[in-house]
Amino acid sequence: MVENFREKADFIWSIADLLRGDYKQSEYQKVILPLTVLRRLDCVTQRNKEDVLERYEQLQEQGIENVAPALKKASGEKVYNTSEYTFKSLCNDPDQIASNLQYYINSYDEETKEIFDKFDFDHQIQRLDEADLLYQVMKEFKEIDLHPDEVPNEEMGYIYEELVRKFNELSNETAGEHFTPREVIELMVNLIFDEDDEVLTEEGAARTVYDPACGTGGMLSVAQEHVRSFNEEASLHVFGQELNPESYAVCNSDMLIKGQEPGNIAYGNSFTEDGFKNEKFDYMLSNPPFGVSWKKVKDQIEMEHEEQGFGGRFGAGTPRVNDGAFLFLQHMISKMKSPEEDGSRIAIVFNGSPLFNGAPTSGESAIRQWIIKNDLLEGIVGLPKNLFYNTGIRTYIWVLSNNKPAHREGKVQLIDAQDLYEEMDESLGDKRHRLTEEHIKEITRIFGDFEANGRSKVVDGEEFGYRRIVIDQPLRLRFQVSEECIKDLDDEQAFTNRDEDVQERIKDALSEMDKEKVWMDRESFLNDVELQLNMAGLDVRDSVYNAIERVMGEHDPEAEICRDGNGNPDYNSDLREKERVPLGVDPHDYFEEEVAPYLENAWINESSKYHDDKDGKLGIVGYEINFDRFFFEYDNSGGLQEVDNQLDLIGSDVIDGIESLISGDNRVHQAVTKGLEDDIEMKESGVGWIGEVPEHWDVVRTRFIARLESGHTPARSEDEYWEDTDIPWVTTSDIKPFRKGKKIYLHDTENKISQLGLENSGARLLPEGTVFLSRTASVGFSGIMGQEMATSQDFANWVCGDEIIPEYLLYVFRSMDSEFERLTQGSTHQTIYMPDIRSFKTPLPPVDEQREIVKHVQAETEKLWELIEKTEETLDLLEEKRKALINAAVTGQIDAIKDQDDELETTT
Repeated sequence: MVENFREKADFIWSIADLLRGDYKQSEYQKVILPLTVLRRLDCVTQRNKEDVLERYEQLQEQGIENVAPALKKASGEKVYNTSEYTFKSLCNDPDQIASNLQYYINSYDEETKEIFDKFDFDHQIQRLDEADLLYQVMKEFKEIDLHPDEVPNEEMGYIYEELVRKFNELSNETAGEHFTPREVIELMVNLIFDEDDEVLTEEGAARTVYDPACGTGGMLSVAQEHVRSFNEEASLHVFGQELNPESYAVCNSDMLIKGQEPGNIAYGNSFTEDGFKNEKFDYMLSNPPFGVSWKKVKDQIEMEHEEQGFGGRFGAGTPRVNDGAFLFLQHMISKMKSPEEDGSRIAIVFNGSPLFNGAPTSGESAIRQWIIKNDLLEGIVGLPKNLFYNTGIRTYIWVLSNNKPAHREGKVQLIDAQDLYEEMDESLGDKRHRLTEEHIKEITRIFGDFEANGRSKVVDGEEFGYRRIVIDQPLRLRFQVSEECIKDLDDEQAFTNRDEDVQERIKDALSEMDKEKVWMDRESFLNDVELQLNMAGLDVRDSVYNAIERVMGEHDPEAEICRDGNGNPDYNSDLREKERVPLGVDPHDYFEEEVAPYLENAWINESSKYHDDKDGKLGIVGYEINFDRFFFEYDNSGGLQEVDNQLDLIGSDVIDGIESLISGDNRVHQAVTKGLEDDIEMKESGVGWIGEVPEHWDVVRTRFIARLESGHTPARSEDEYWEDTDIPWVTTSDIKPFRKGKKIYLHDTENKISQLGLENSGARLLPEGTVFLSRTASVGFSGIMGQEMATSQDFANWVCGDEIIPEYLLYVFRSMDSEFERLTQGSTHQTIYMPDIRSFKTPLPPVDEQREIVKHVQAETEKLWELIEKTEETLDLLEEKRKALINAAVTGQIDAIKDQDDELETTT
């Protein structure tokens, strides 16, 4: 690298001081970057300017319109200018400098003029002129010589890149939209060139690299420089496309300044205006914007998907409209060379969403499936947080290849680098961490070694797949006729569609039925209703009977199973479950082992709509990459010895009290997963956080023994939902008293909703004894409802069945800290998602043993709380003593020198 480029870059940077006050810092680049380009071009065109002007006059006299080829030849450059002005002559006429400068710019070739159009530099000329700054700024730029004889293309490239970098950091609120940290790009380049020894070593090696969202071109520039640092003779031809006009202008001018082909940078939307249609590239790099909507181009993209399929770019599917990340990746895959041409390699930066967003039927899942089944995914590197300028979230580099080496075929490598970073002395926006050269080398080495260890996992592609099957349970309804239920028929359209006279006659007939009688069998109830209506001379449609069933039936697990006309059980939609079966496992075998023992009379719904569209087999195939869970290790620290060691730091009186409590296995986790008996035969649970359980215990899906209910928030815009409220409604504001784990029951709530609000929401009124678990914000905190309550959507709620008591389930949840930590790994916000909650498993002892465990835990924890209170009192006294000691020392109440001498005598 040329040594003195920074001196010139710093000089140009200093010119921005003239803009202070009239421009915001984030706007400086709108002036300095275009003028840097213009000054460079002024110096470049100066050498043959007379020849260009003479040739231009000749062409004008000959009436030739297409003058560009001849003038470029006369210029000896890819750029020319047909005006007599230079920076020097422009500054000789300060009064006309604005109009003359605009004329000067418009006299450049069409390609160069486009760059300044995209910079919207005419607007800046006017703005500078009105602020009386234009002449001052131009005068400063005139003083720096950027002629190629003085500043070669390579050095000019470094100067421009340095300015772009500094301006991006200065305006870090938007930098992430078009600027990727240099060290991240270097890592990406290392990863994609890992298998290409030729480009790194052989003389004259030539490759192409493409970025479909190239921003200001930083990724392409660093890729060139990084490859050149390995092999100066290698030639890397760069191509890119950019939608933002200013970013495009910066990138294009960077190419122009370096003497490269500015035509290699296309302007426009890569999805709808592909600037390199049908072209293929050796390498592709990109950091597309995170979570950006593609709604504006939705029609064109979906048309290509539907009409061209895999003949187009988006054959695998389209993601949700609020995140176009997978569109960029599919677009890049479409530009891979064939394996016969040695294939292509891709490195792209994503946030966590493309790893796992979307159900099996979603576009995201279909795209993941297509990528993995076609063996395109080589690896994913999980990066640290706070690496980027405008976001602190975790990011991931996906590495793809369509020509994998033999040892990588069918495999995907996951590398966890989230703790490989160096703290920055000063943050830049959200960027507080950086990758050092050693970190980059370490990650590159791990990728190249392709070995499984604590930081690297090598996974069969099929492990990311699963089949989603639907489990149904029978509908059981009890019936009782009441005036309130008869009135509810007015809300049933099938009923109100009848003549008003018929409606009244039906109501009168139903009112005569026995209101004390309870039917536990639907068929018997409907027969009695039919008889009653027939006696009243009424012959009604099936839809009316269905309406009567809806208003008078209530779910009751003790009722008889409701069956259709063929004797087959009807399903209860509220009890429908969806299970994920690992690929390679037969769904029926899975059902018999994991579901049937715990859900009596349940069955797999084998409807054709629950078969996969592609292979026709039972269970819809989905793919997701739970990256962090491959690396999560359950923390077995906090054992009794470690607790004892920590307690050694506390006074002996406190230790004596606590030792009596921790001498046995009395922790909550120990009790709910191992029981209370010693020397009992154990078995492996198959669940990480549980470990071993007593041989006679079961380990079951929690939702098989407790009905899972989610909450909901009624519309805030509907005032009547929040007036005359009397129904307790649990929100996160009620969680604070439960955070220490001391409180068990919630008897009242800070917020209430009305009956109307409840009826118009997805929430239900849940019975006393329901266990609630916070799944957002204060993740993992739990309690038991002390009365009927509803909850917001921030909670998962469990209505316990006969096989589990609420207090025991509560302590199970309070033992799951490590599991909650695992489930929230990698999520943008601390959240446990409902599919994970439905997969919870619970150690299940007999009910009598549950009661003994609860009794034991409550007694032991009560002693601990008493001791904690005493300890807190001790700490308060120690704090008072500290303050008293300081006060005594500074007021002369103690002789500090004498005390030190006494202490010295004692130690000697």
